Amino acid sequence: MANGQTFRGQLLNSTAKKVYVRRFGLDKVEGWVDPQQYLSGAGIELMTRTAEQAVIPYDQVRAVYFVREFDKDPERDQRKEFISRPKLGGLWIRLRFVDGGELEGVIPNDLRVLGASGVTLTPPDSRGLSWRVFVPQAAVEECAVMGVIGKPGAFRRRPKARKTAPGQLDLFAPPA
Repeated sequence: MANGQTFRGQLLNSTAKKVYVRRFGLDKVEGWVDPQQYLSGAGIELMTRTAEQAVIPYDQVRAVYFVREFDKDPERDQRKEFISRPKLGGLWIRLRFVDGGELEGVIPNDLRVLGASGVTLTPPDSRGLSWRVFVPQAAVEECAVMGVIGKPGAFRRRPKARKTAPGQLDLFAPPA
C-alpha cells in the first residue's frame, strides 16, 4: 500500500492528467496518466482513483477522455459533433466506433503525430468537460475526413509590391 501511495504521489506531483477511460460496455475507469508514457505495448497505463496501477488492453478501450474533473460523464455531458465548421486548424474527422457510436474532432494535419496505437483528437467542445480524447485503432470501425481546416493567416498570400514605371511618381505611396 505504501508503495502504491508513493507511486501515486510521484504521479500526481509530475504532469499527471485526469482521465476517464471508457471501456466497451458500460464500465469506466477513472484515474491519472502520465501524458508522455501512458501508451504502452500492452495498453493504457494509469493510476486509478483507488491508488492501484492498472493496464487496460487496447481492444477493451473505447476512448480515453482527458477531463478537467471526475464528477461528470464526458460521453453524456458533452457534444459529439460540431455545430458548424471548426475554427481550429487541422483535419476535421468523424470516427465511427465498432459499437456504433460516433465522435467528431480535429487532429493535426501532420502525419508524424498519428500513432500506431490510435489517434488523439480535440473534441467539438474543447472548453467543456474533456479537452482531449484518445481513441485506439481497435475501437474504430470507420474514419472519415470531413474537411481540411487551415490556420487563419497561414496560407494567405502576401500583397505584391507595386511596381511603378521609371520616372513616374507614386501618388498613393505611404508617407515616409
